Amino acid sequence: MRGETGAGALNSLASPDRAPADGASSALALFDLDFTLIPSDSGLRWARFLVGEGVLPSGTDEAYLDTCHDYVAGRIDIEVLHRFAAERLLAVAAGDVPELQHRFEAVIRSELPTASRELVARHRQAGDLCCIVTTTNEVVARPFARAFGIPNLLGSRPRIENGRFTGEYIGPLCHGAGKVERVMAWLGERAATVPGVRAAESPAALTGFRERVFYSDSRSDLPLLEWVDQPIAVRPDAVLRAHAEARGWRIIEQLA
Repeated sequence: MRGETGAGALNSLASPDRAPADGASSALALFDLDFTLIPSDSGLRWARFLVGEGVLPSGTDEAYLDTCHDYVAGRIDIEVLHRFAAERLLAVAAGDVPELQHRFEAVIRSELPTASRELVARHRQAGDLCCIVTTTNEVVARPFARAFGIPNLLGSRPRIENGRFTGEYIGPLCHGAGKVERVMAWLGERAATVPGVRAAESPAALTGFRERVFYSDSRSDLPLLEWVDQPIAVRPDAVLRAHAEARGWRIIEQLA
């Protein structure tokens, strides 16, 4: 919504980036998830799936929705919302997560908006480096990334101890300016490990991209929107719309 890192084993995605066929430099294409690539809240969809499967207690989805409403109304902050998500929506054994994710992916695959799938497909066919950058925790977001065919995901990272999710996160949430930090760190790691990718003095100056693009609906993503070369507001909230209009940014009214 507008200790040990067992999560690492949950974050693999066997879909390599493809180089442009014509040898031209690729773009970096970044996507927010909720209300951008999908027209809804991914956590709520996950909760309703698990309640329907009998994995989570009845009413967990509605309790999460109420918490989302509290956040939107300004009664709680983003950390409280996502602590609730980590405590209640991940009240399962970590070892059960991969199977649950695959079952969830099979359900949501047919729900993905055609326009969003086509947008992602255009970037991938162009050989662009695609990545979802979302505040949603990576357990919930991973099935969406796979369903869209996006090989990279940066999200909030839930902490696992003794095979259970603790309700806490590893490091700060992937939110606001934290998204810029996560993207820069990820690009720096790629520069150090991917053949043919070179970095300048800082990850922000990574070479090899013809442009950096980010699609988002939310005012909270202004730091990353300001960081890229081509910020694109998708069904933006009022604050982001005003900012985008003032800056002459592209606005997409109906992606999904």
